[in-house]
Amino acid sequence: MTNGRESSQSANYRIRVRGELNQEWSAWFNDLTITPLPHGETLLCGAVVDQPALHGLLARIRDLGLTLLTVDRLEVNNETEE
Repeated sequence: MTNGRESSQSANYRIRVRGELNQEWSAWFNDLTITPLPHGETLLCGAVVDQPALHGLLARIRDLGLTLLTVDRLEVNNETEE
């Protein structure tokens, strides 16, 4: 179990789906960068503010009938300034 801090922090994600989207869908996916891939797949990348926002994105993917292939939380080297 986590202390709750992890779920409330913004993180960068890379989400790969089977299905074709173009950059015009970016606003619907909270301004994530949308990159078409070969073989009818699409990559969505960018910052997601918290876990509820991530679940919202996943629900939109489901609602469009896209097949979710991978969800990767990207490690960012965040050094705090003192």
